[in-house]
Amino acid sequence: MLNDIDILSKIDWKKTNGNVPVIIQNYLSGEVLMHAYMNNVALEKSIQDQEVVLNSRTKKRLWKKGETSGNFLKIKKIISDCDSDCLLIMVEPVGVSCHLNQISCFYSDHNIHRPILFFLHSLDKLIESKKSLQDQTSYTCKLYKTGISRIAQKLGEESIETIIAAVQSNKNNFVNEASDLMYHYLVLLHSKNINIYSIISNLQKRFLKKKTSSC
Repeated sequence: MLNDIDILSKIDWKKTNGNVPVIIQNYLSGEVLMHAYMNNVALEKSIQDQEVVLNSRTKKRLWKKGETSGNFLKIKKIISDCDSDCLLIMVEPVGVSCHLNQISCFYSDHNIHRPILFFLHSLDKLIESKKSLQDQTSYTCKLYKTGISRIAQKLGEESIETIIAAVQSNKNNFVNEASDLMYHYLVLLHSKNINIYSIISNLQKRFLKKKTSSC
């Protein structure tokens, strides 16, 4: 995940008065979850446990995020900034991150400050959650029940509709058909127990391989 010794020794603890500010970000959606502080002991323990441990300036002690709520922050990567006086910690959150029961401490009632791709993350999670629900009013739930063959067939139908819309002049119609195609594609992925990030990861590997190849 990171070079533990390097990240510990890299921080300018004197410059930060023993407490380095940390920005905590969802490693998948890119959403900033919270801002807090760590001293060297908290950082060392975070690296050791692979879960965020903070230094509470009000409680005057270390505390593991989620120790009472169960909403832990599992560390994926830790990065120091150019001045070695701030950390970016990318995490996989377990539950909400804000004590006000919000996903992020920087929440907005209208979600206007969230990364634009956060919606794709939310949609992917919502479609996944429908697999285990018994909601007769939900189109997604009913589609899952038809089985993978019907879901694949439906994706094929949506593909044809998208192709037809592509050769026509109505841009809005094409966007709508492409949106339907994307939705049914996500349903098919989850019917195979695959999420959108598996596809993104595979594309990233292909891109990096292509970038380093002679062709």
